[in-house]
Amino acid sequence: MDSSNSNIIPLIENHSDHEEIRDCHGLVKEFGQESKRLWQLAAPAIFTAICQYSLGALTQTFAGQVGELELAAVSVENSVVAGLAFGIMLGMGSALETLCGQAYGAGNLKMLGVYMQRSWVILLTTACLLVPLYVWSPPILELFGETAEISHAAGKFALWMLPQLFAYALNFPIQKFLQAQGKVLVMTWISAGVLVLHTFFSWLLILRLGWGLTGAALTLNISWWTIVIGQFLYIVITTSDGAWSGFSWLAFSDLFGFVKLSLASAIMLCLEFWYMMVLVVIAGRLPNPLIPVDAISICMNINGWDAMIPLGFNAAISVRVSNELGAGNARAAKFSVIVVSATSVAIGVICMIIVLATREYFPIFFTSSDAVAKETTRLAILLGFTVLMNSLQPVLSGVAVGAGWQSLVAYINIVCYYVVGLPAGILLGFTFGFGIMGIWGGMIGGTSLQTIILVVVTVLTDWNKEAEQAEGRIRKWGGSAAEQY
Repeated sequence: MDSSNSNIIPLIENHSDHEEIRDCHGLVKEFGQESKRLWQLAAPAIFTAICQYSLGALTQTFAGQVGELELAAVSVENSVVAGLAFGIMLGMGSALETLCGQAYGAGNLKMLGVYMQRSWVILLTTACLLVPLYVWSPPILELFGETAEISHAAGKFALWMLPQLFAYALNFPIQKFLQAQGKVLVMTWISAGVLVLHTFFSWLLILRLGWGLTGAALTLNISWWTIVIGQFLYIVITTSDGAWSGFSWLAFSDLFGFVKLSLASAIMLCLEFWYMMVLVVIAGRLPNPLIPVDAISICMNINGWDAMIPLGFNAAISVRVSNELGAGNARAAKFSVIVVSATSVAIGVICMIIVLATREYFPIFFTSSDAVAKETTRLAILLGFTVLMNSLQPVLSGVAVGAGWQSLVAYINIVCYYVVGLPAGILLGFTFGFGIMGIWGGMIGGTSLQTIILVVVTVLTDWNKEAEQAEGRIRKWGGSAAEQY
């Protein structure tokens, strides 16, 4: 062999190795940059979600210091009546994540304020339609198996909580409006400040002054309205870099397309939000249900706190995907999905390990009953798997919202949750006698199937095509008003 050729070959191989190393370093750097962008959105969103979730949880805690009936009244109203309204309002408001996110990415800032006002019109109308749920909550609760005493107390408390319903209607569009622009820190500071005040005034009114449920309702309503007013004042004062240009009659135009997207979003998220609530209701139908219901309630409490983490990633990925698709950056949208999925699953694995490692100990913080603690420890295995599944599933739902796939995911949820998961849980729990383990296990199967399908849909997505269709979606759902800007 020619000596000159023998010298060239190692140089070529060396150059190839350097190229691979350079590409690997570039990928790691890009992953780090995208991870930083996601955490800048996700961390404040997680903290905001925890603060707002804590408002109701703290009210329950203080009510429990008053008496058992007061605790039951607040718990039932908070989890069933307000929980139902919360799911609907959050879902209806999530239409804004698609429209505001893609409009912001496309540089069409002025439409964000119009979209927010349009969402207010739709959600305030929805709130009016939900008022009968609050007014007639006692017979509805009794229909679901609650005692007359608890139903009456919870129904009375529900009437006092009607202002919170209308705060939901204004709050969620405001939050989606701010999230689309990446202005999440202001929501965090306002929610944190309100939580501190809420804690003090709950103690003062409920315990110190002895106002009981009246003080609980007053404090909770004022706290939610303080959040709404604080966020709106920020928008008006700063004008959000031109995204807010005042009230407009365009909010009342082209509502049909917006309503369709809002309903699709509501159905998609409500089917997910209510799925685990159904678990507690079905558990109440088991023979001698007291112990399993208490145990499952403890597990759902822990699952609720843990859910705030993927909920933050849900908001972050929805913003990233909608912004990048609106700007026509298909590759950036796809890469963001990969980064957030890997991050959230890694956190989910850690949380699952913590749950499984502490399953012998954490029940004692929630109950003094040995039987309930033992049952909770047994169920903690399923709780661990639920925590892991919930680390990815909300993220994929966030991708769906950012891309505008709400209708598709709604159909997937119906089939996976209520055609497969729920019947499987009932079959395993009652027919085959596995009790609460069977019910929960079957429902985890539904969640697993839904997650697998969403992974396949996401992997097979043509992101270039999605970016091309983003402008068409804004025209379809946003209406002709977008052309005026």
